[in-house]
This record gives sequence, C-alpha cells and structure tokens, in this order.
Amino acid sequence: MTIALQYCHITVNDVDESLAFYRDALGLEVRKDVSSDGFRWVTLGSPTQPDVDIVLSQPHAGRSQADGDALQELLTKGVLPMMIFSTDDVDATFERVRASGAEVLQEPIDQPWGPRDSAFRDPSGNLIRIQQQAKA
Repeated sequence: MTIALQYCHITVNDVDESLAFYRDALGLEVRKDVSSDGFRWVTLGSPTQPDVDIVLSQPHAGRSQADGDALQELLTKGVLPMMIFSTDDVDATFERVRASGAEVLQEPIDQPWGPRDSAFRDPSGNLIRIQQQAKA
C-alpha cells in the first residue's frame, strides 16, 4: 500500500490576484482552471512535483455560507496554516518574490535548526515561507 499527497488547498480572497503571485512570483505552473456555481478553483504545481497540486479557492467556494464566513474571518486575521516551499536557491527566489511586490516578513537567514529561509505574505495575507536545506 502507498499513500501520497495529491492536493493542498490555499484559501484566497481573489483568485486572479493570487494566481499572479503563485504563478509569476513563485514560478508555479497552472494546471487547471475550473469554474462551478459562481466560484473558481485554480490548481498549480511545480514541474518538479507533477503529482502534487495546490488549489486556490475563495472562502465560500464549495462551502456553506456559515463555513465560508468562518473561513473568511480566519483568512482576514491571517491565521490560516502557513505554506512552506523549498528551493535550491532561497536568495534568488527571495529576490524574485520581493520584486513582485509581495509583503516581506523575513529576509533570508540561516536558521539554527538547519535551513536558510525567508517569509512573505501572499496577496490574501497567507504566510508563505521559502526555504533551502543546509548544504552538507
């Protein structure tokens, strides 16, 4: 028996604005763009991970009004779980993301637990960390 991650959801306020961040600043490729019941889901992924997709969707997409409202409140507060991306060059990736106008939370630093990492907020306020594993 095997098991693997296939989809990971990121809740966003504006799919188009977030698409520009994840596609253009982070360099992910768009895989699907689906509309249904007045909402839209966009899946993106890294060419190096063809079997793992990130799904961008708004708080009310596919949810009840009450659940969407609760999710919107958490998104507004900036307390949804963070996403951590890995790269082989955190400094270059940091510069590309910063040049996109993303809110910088932390410039690249060497962490005592190993990786060199940086942090941003995406256009909806989600915490995004980008790390590079320490060289052996």
